[in-house]
Amino acid sequence: MKANKVLLLLLGVVIAAGITSCKIPSLTTRETLPLTPAAYTATSDSSNDGYIKWKEYFKDANLIALIDSALLNNQELNIVAQEIQARKNEIQARKGEYLPFLNLSGAGGLDKMGRYTWDGLAEEDLKANPGAAPKHIGDFMLGAYASWELDVWKKLRTAKKAASLNYLSSIEGRNFLVTTVVAEITNSYYELLALDNLLRIIQQSIDIQQNALAVVKLEKEAAKETQLAVNRFEAQLLHTKNLRYDVQQRIIETENRINYLVGRYPQPIKRNADQFNSLSIDLVKPGIPSQLLSNRPDIRQAEYDVAAAKLDIKVAKANFYPSIRLTAGLGFNSFNPGYLISPESVLYNLAGDLVTPLVNRNAIKATYANAGLKQVSAAYNYERSILNAYIEVVNQLNALDNFQKSYATKSTEAEILTQSIDISNSLFRSARADYLEVLLTQREALESKMELVEIKLKQLAAKVNIYRSLGGGWN
Repeated sequence: MKANKVLLLLLGVVIAAGITSCKIPSLTTRETLPLTPAAYTATSDSSNDGYIKWKEYFKDANLIALIDSALLNNQELNIVAQEIQARKNEIQARKGEYLPFLNLSGAGGLDKMGRYTWDGLAEEDLKANPGAAPKHIGDFMLGAYASWELDVWKKLRTAKKAASLNYLSSIEGRNFLVTTVVAEITNSYYELLALDNLLRIIQQSIDIQQNALAVVKLEKEAAKETQLAVNRFEAQLLHTKNLRYDVQQRIIETENRINYLVGRYPQPIKRNADQFNSLSIDLVKPGIPSQLLSNRPDIRQAEYDVAAAKLDIKVAKANFYPSIRLTAGLGFNSFNPGYLISPESVLYNLAGDLVTPLVNRNAIKATYANAGLKQVSAAYNYERSILNAYIEVVNQLNALDNFQKSYATKSTEAEILTQSIDISNSLFRSARADYLEVLLTQREALESKMELVEIKLKQLAAKVNIYRSLGGGWN
């Protein structure tokens, strides 16, 4: 009776401790606030260029071929594709955890006990009476065993849902990477066209300066100018020629940047530099900011991360609760393989166990606390993604407007300075202007033409970046 009372007392203590252990620490979480302003500007037209497919937005055949090749061969995209498949496999792994496990098992062996053991004495008795039992005692088994953790607290199913959200997040991550690759290739391609035009402008300036140098030399031979003028003209010509090498190096680096994105070794990039100045900057339709929530892959990725983080909290919370597992077995067991498959050798068992954390739950508490911190971090990241997207669109819309005005102004300046070259040369020949005015005019004309190309490139970059900022390029 005393022993039974002690057992009942211990059982009561265990149950009370188990109930006490279910107390879960408090946790700080954060709800997301996906709010955006009503419009980017005074208008609120919902037409959005971000929904246009990239092959329709960028119409250059050479550029389209490069992007198509990159989407197939870019190493980073291929790496992400493998990670997506791994996330997909993780879903199957999580799904398998809450389904029953069934294993087949077989075993066999012979035992030889020491002479001075109880089993050894039994063997001696068998030797003394050989007909009573087999000479050698063995242990042979064949059966199937099943185990199943009852998902009472839905921990395993919740973990599977979290894995599904992580899989969807990885898909959106790849979509955002596609958007980035499309934008990077396009910007580099336009930069290549700009560099080709810079090289052409430099060569045109070299031709003009060579003619001017020839005139100055004639003027010097006629004693109308000094060697100083000749030296100044020749120095400027050498300076302009030197500009070619920097541009040529930039062309090589830009070509190889594109080749790297396309996933191939260095080779020339097919392009038509003549169309650079004629590339149009159409009016961009940015839509309304709320469309970013559905069209920007990085925002959707952050949203999935928040949802997965919330489920991770539930999984971590379930670790505080008891876990229940059922086990069962059915098979055959015999001391002789000849008797293994017989009705008398059948064995079976069925058992259940309940396990709950009681003492030293620090690991569980830490996992639970970290899950809460990750959820708060994911919520901040979601809000940051929205804020970043909105600011990017506003910046690029203003860039389009400002660079358009700047291009018009710089075009007029370049045209005036180009005309001034002929005027200064004529005045110089008639001794109505000195050589410094000619040199200054040539230098300013060259700089204005190069700046005009740079502004045009900024315009095209703004066109590309606004498309990326609106979420275009992945579809």
